[in-house]
Amino acid sequence: MADKKMNVFEQHIQELSVARKEGNKKGEGIAYFNLGIYYYGFAYFEQAKRDYTEALRLFKGTGFSAGVGKACGNLGNAYHSLGNFKKARKHLKQQLIIAKKVGDRHQEGNANCNLGKAYRSLGNFKRAIEYHEQHLRIAKEVGDKAGEGGANGNLGNAYLSLGNFKRAMEYYEQDLRIAKEVEDRAGQGRANGNLGNAYYSLGNFKRAIEYCEQHLSIAKEVGDRAGEGNANGNLGNAYYSLGNFKRAIEYYEQHLSITKEVGDRAKEGGANGNFGNVYHSLGNFKPAIKYYEQHLSIAKEVGDRAGEGSANGNLGNAYLSLGNFERAIEYCEQHLSIAKEVGDRAGEGKANVGDRAGEGKGYGNLGKAYHQMGEPENALLLYEQQLTVCMETEDPVGQGKGCYDLGLVHENLGSLWKALNFYRLSIKHFDETRRVLQSEDAWKISFRDTKQSAYTALWRALLKNGEVDEALFAAEQGRAQALTDILKTKFGVDEEPSRAVATKETTSAVIKYLPLQTVFIALAGNNISFWLLRRGSGINYREKEIENGSADSLIKTTLEQIGAGAVVQCENRSVQRHRSDFSCSGEAVEESFQSLSVSDNPLQSLYDFLISPVADLLQGDDLIFVPDGPFCLAPYSALSDFVRIRTFPSLTALKVISSALDDFNSKSEALLVGDPCLKEITWGTGEPMFKQLPCARKEVEMIGELLQTAPLTGKNATKAEVLKKLNSVALIHIAAHGDEYFGEIVLTPNPDRTSQIPKEEDYMLTMSDVQAVRLQAKLVVLSCCHSGRGEVKSEGVVGIARAFLYAGARSVLVSLWAIDDEATMLFMKCFYRHLADNKRASLALHHAMKSLRETERHSAIKFWAPFVLIGDDVSFEFGPQELEKNEKQKFKVLVF
Repeated sequence: MADKKMNVFEQHIQELSVARKEGNKKGEGIAYFNLGIYYYGFAYFEQAKRDYTEALRLFKGTGFSAGVGKACGNLGNAYHSLGNFKKARKHLKQQLIIAKKVGDRHQEGNANCNLGKAYRSLGNFKRAIEYHEQHLRIAKEVGDKAGEGGANGNLGNAYLSLGNFKRAMEYYEQDLRIAKEVEDRAGQGRANGNLGNAYYSLGNFKRAIEYCEQHLSIAKEVGDRAGEGNANGNLGNAYYSLGNFKRAIEYYEQHLSITKEVGDRAKEGGANGNFGNVYHSLGNFKPAIKYYEQHLSIAKEVGDRAGEGSANGNLGNAYLSLGNFERAIEYCEQHLSIAKEVGDRAGEGKANVGDRAGEGKGYGNLGKAYHQMGEPENALLLYEQQLTVCMETEDPVGQGKGCYDLGLVHENLGSLWKALNFYRLSIKHFDETRRVLQSEDAWKISFRDTKQSAYTALWRALLKNGEVDEALFAAEQGRAQALTDILKTKFGVDEEPSRAVATKETTSAVIKYLPLQTVFIALAGNNISFWLLRRGSGINYREKEIENGSADSLIKTTLEQIGAGAVVQCENRSVQRHRSDFSCSGEAVEESFQSLSVSDNPLQSLYDFLISPVADLLQGDDLIFVPDGPFCLAPYSALSDFVRIRTFPSLTALKVISSALDDFNSKSEALLVGDPCLKEITWGTGEPMFKQLPCARKEVEMIGELLQTAPLTGKNATKAEVLKKLNSVALIHIAAHGDEYFGEIVLTPNPDRTSQIPKEEDYMLTMSDVQAVRLQAKLVVLSCCHSGRGEVKSEGVVGIARAFLYAGARSVLVSLWAIDDEATMLFMKCFYRHLADNKRASLALHHAMKSLRETERHSAIKFWAPFVLIGDDVSFEFGPQELEKNEKQKFKVLVF
């Protein structure tokens, strides 16, 4: 293919040479014209412009009118691709005049098409529609199916710019249908990209990504570099809106690189604006401003009024974040003025999606500025305008943000009932958008995380209004949504993915599934809210303020005092990603927990903040916590000598698992994995990356003897073999190295890998690996470092433990920090001895912790306190009679 294109280029060069020798000016012009087409096809727009300019000069000199018209059209397109829309318009108008003069209807259609594009780029969308409608009529008249498809696509673009997304989608679907009919692969790619933009504008990010990925694939296939750049930019926008900044940056980098390569100045400006959005969202306002200023400069240079307006809006939002209200208002007013001028209704009122920088437009940004300046009445008027426009453009995410903004102002003005209504509407719109994401777990998590402020505002306002029960279930409504959605599917619970706002009926429905007592925690700044729920006793509410520091600093300080901070890498079941991590930082705390005074006990602060506020209400020895934010990483099981504590990610998850049928879980077999063979995994210098874990091997061998089950150890503990057995067993126990960030587990590399040196995917058991399995396990024990860690989001802790719950496990026992090989073996020996004695997992855990801390060698808190039980309180019956009946080393599990 490349040789064929090179032959075409050489042919045009030869034609040019012959025409020059013969003094054939018209022929010379044709050769330049063809070279321009060649360069334009490779997105070398600057060179194409030079060749078209030379062709136009030569055609004018020879009186070749038809050639002049075509050269004007192609030159206009080159200027358009270079972002110089005014010069493009000038040449395209000349093309239209000549086409009409010579009676070339096909050329007249093309001229209308190109002029429509130019006017759209200049922000005059109504004129653009007029030209594209004329192009569509001519294309149908002359039987130009490809032109008809293109006209539909261009009309869709114009209506999209006007905020009429559904009308735009209708045109895009026509474009795609025709492109498939005439087998126009480039046209199919373009139509897919446009449909992706429409779905993005409607808040359906899942469909947007699907269509944009299809566009990117086709653009690469046909060598459309400009289209490839656009697809990367659009994919970046979708992931940005989902809060996945890492993926967004990857696509934005590709987009910016391609825009520079092809010389598309307007798109280069937009790419700078996208990078500004990311920096702003990350709180880096000064770099964001530099990118926005670059966008504004380029937009002015090429006459891109819509881009100029967008850049002004982004700059206004950035200065608002810096507290410079005067400059913020200047930029926002300029943006609003341009939006009205070009008829950009979406830009005029588009919401600051998820309170993310760079997305706030027009009324929304101005409203935010006046609100922060202490002028709520002015803010109210502007936010109402913002919401009106978002409703007109059918932007669900924008409507959600608009309602949230109005709720904040009404709350500030003391109108709590109005604020509550707007907060509820806001959440309704966000939940509708989340529901469209369907089974895309990662997208749901990211999107939900960007909307945390709306859920917090609702339950906080309900508390302010004295509605304690309703506040609890408003907080629960936003808790672990993505996990709960999948659990309902896995456990066969027939409920809507999005829960309704709390009522007395939903309150009683959940409480009846609670085992004795549950404490639900919610954080708003430094204020901790506690709801104690007890079956038959209703709800009690308490609150406590962290006066010095924050929840995050409280957890961090506690772990550092224990000698188990997140950065400590001295325990021998921890994955160390870098060679420098082999050094031990931090000394172990050797004092016995029992010998410490209350003031010296590092766990005392956590007890004071998490247990003490509700201690007088507690009854019995069984307690469940539903934690929030950084408190998801607290060592709850270690906070009391008398109460067995476990955690759940949400009340609804608790209800789903508790009400699931016992038949869901496997009744036999265990998977025991310990001390995988890791000698092949090296740093590249031959030095092993990981040490073997002799006590981990002894640990699973000991459990194997108890259960009469042969463990997978050493070379047999491959990732492939573990994944093969995960889905059919009742008990899973893995004793291996764990990753310090997400708790992901190192196993023996697969023997059938493609490369001699194992890659990470050959040996690392990841969250996505686990989530792809349908588990039947009652209990998963992750006897690995950091198995309870991960990213703390609104969803909860997103790590390997959540992945096992997602896959269908009823309960997961994890560690919150780096654990010692020998101490953990002793801990698990005691845990399984009690588990085999028909004790529930929480009681077996309680005894194991007590046993280890009473030893002389492992009495330090860091050894026995990291273990937390997440999920149901399961039990097993490893009866001798059952074991004797089973000659294939299986055990029977009976649910009590």
